[in-house]
Amino acid sequence: MGNLDNITYDTFPRQGNWIGRRVKVCFHYDTSRQIGGEIVRFDSEAPFVEIIALDDGRYVLTSECQYSPERA
Repeated sequence: MGNLDNITYDTFPRQGNWIGRRVKVCFHYDTSRQIGGEIVRFDSEAPFVEIIALDDGRYVLTSECQYSPERA
């Protein structure tokens, strides 16, 4: 467990401008199998956590996958 000064009951790390952005996600660099998702957390200060909500209901850290912006 951790303890960071900028995460308390009513404060959270500043968020970057990727919040809400649609992305394509793959695992193990296998771009033949991709799934859509949306960035739901993108810390611009410590602890620098980034989380993607996948379209199938799962949530992954960006350290567990590869992703790129989804093109319209």
